[in-house]
Amino acid sequence: MSGAGASRKVPPDALLDRVFLSRVVEPGDENAGRWVREHGAGAVVQRLRRDSEPPLPGIGPRRWEGLRARAERADPARDLAVAQDAGMRFVCPGDTEWPGQLDDLGDARPLGLWVRGPADLRMWALRSVALVGARACTEYGAHMAATLAAALAEEGWVVVSGGAYGVDGAAHRGALGAGGATVAVLACGADRPYPRGHAQLIDRIAEQGLVVGELPPGEHPTPSRFIVRNRVIAALTRGTVVVEAAHRSGSLSTARAARRLGRHTMGVPGPATSGLSAGVHDLLRQDAVLVTDAAEIIELVGDMGELAPERRGPVLPRDLLEPRARAVLSALPGPRAARADEIARGAQTTEDDAVARLYELRSLGWVERHGDGWKLTRQAMMTARTGRRPC
Repeated sequence: MSGAGASRKVPPDALLDRVFLSRVVEPGDENAGRWVREHGAGAVVQRLRRDSEPPLPGIGPRRWEGLRARAERADPARDLAVAQDAGMRFVCPGDTEWPGQLDDLGDARPLGLWVRGPADLRMWALRSVALVGARACTEYGAHMAATLAAALAEEGWVVVSGGAYGVDGAAHRGALGAGGATVAVLACGADRPYPRGHAQLIDRIAEQGLVVGELPPGEHPTPSRFIVRNRVIAALTRGTVVVEAAHRSGSLSTARAARRLGRHTMGVPGPATSGLSAGVHDLLRQDAVLVTDAAEIIELVGDMGELAPERRGPVLPRDLLEPRARAVLSALPGPRAARADEIARGAQTTEDDAVARLYELRSLGWVERHGDGWKLTRQAMMTARTGRRPC
C-alpha cells in the first residue's frame, strides 16, 4: 500500500481486525469503542463472527443481530485491495502516521482512518486549523473562507474542512490556490467523492493534500455520518473557525466538539441582519473568539510569540504634535478667535506656556493670530474634516 505503509507498527492481524470493524460498526459508536478498549479488536471480531455469542454490553439483541449481519458480509482483505487500487491506505492507532490528538475522543475515537494522498497525516495534523461553515453560504462567506485559507496556507498551516459545498469548498480552494496544504474529511468512503459536484476538487485535494474518511471504500454518506464526521475535524486540528453558520447549521457541531475537546473555537462575524451568521454570533456570545484574519487565528493556535500585529487606526497630523501643543490646539473654540488666557484655561496650563505653544502651532500652519486673539486656520479646520495636514 502507498503512503505510510512502510513505517507501519500495527501487526497485520490487528490491522485486519480494525478494517473488519470499520465495515461493521458505524463511526463514533462509543459502545464499540469501549469493547475494543476493554477486550481488544480481535476479541470483538471473534464475538461478532460466532453465532452463539450473546450481545456485548451496551446494546440489545436486535442491534447485535444487525452488527452480526454486517459482519457476515465483511471482507477486510478485499477492502484493503480495493483501497490499494484507489491509492488509499488504512491508518489506525499504533501506526506511526496515526494523529495522537484523535485519542482525545476517548471511546468515540475512530477505529482507523482511510487516507488518500501522499502526505503524512500525523505531521500535517500537528499544524492544522479547521475552517467550516454554511453550505449555502453568501458571497461574503465564500470570500472570507478562501481568503483565510489562502493566508493560513501561506503561513505554513494546513487547512482542514469537510469537502462540502459553500464554505468548505471555498476553504479548500483557497488553500490549494495558495499552493498550500489542505485535508478533506469525508462522511463517506475516501474513494467516493461527495458531493458529486466536488469530484474534481476532491481529486485535486488527494493529489496536493489528503482525503480522509472513517468509512471503508464505497460507503455512502448519511445525515448522521455527517454529524459524527465533524468530531474528527475538531479533534485533528488545533482550533475550529466557523466562517458562516445559521442557527441549525451542522458546522456548529464541529465547534461544539472542539470546545468539548479543549480546542480553540473561533468565529468570523457577519452582518447582524444575516441569518447565515446568526449561529456564529451565538458562538461569539458564548466563549468563541472573534477573528477576522489569519494572523488573529494563528495568534490563538500557534506557538508562543506568534502574535497578530497591533490594530491601530491611521496616524492623523494632530497625533504628531507634542502632547502639550496638542492640548492647546484642542482648547481653541473652533471658528472664532479666543484670547490666550481663555485658551490656557481650556488647556489647563499657564498663559505663558499657551502663548509659546500657539506660536509653535502658527509656524506649523495650525493657528493664526487675530489682534489679541488666536483662531484655527482655514486649513486646520479642513484637517478636522479630511485628516490632511494643514499647509
